[in-house]
Amino acid sequence: MFSTLAPAHAEDDSLRQKQTQACKGDALKLCALAIPNEKKITACMERKKDKLSPQCRAFFENKPAGGKKAPAKKH
Repeated sequence: MFSTLAPAHAEDDSLRQKQTQACKGDALKLCALAIPNEKKITACMERKKDKLSPQCRAFFENKPAGGKKAPAKKH
């Protein structure tokens, strides 16, 4: 069972690393008071989406409505 979860987890970690790299500067500049609370940082950055760098904004524009993950594509 764990072997089937590992690739998805690794994929999530990779995506998270890319988002962190793209958004770290924006988080420090725009939402420093929310650090280290991840939920508050995310909420702050969503409110200030228009001020985010293009690389970071891409992670927030692709987020489905309601904050839920998009369903996995079937191959």
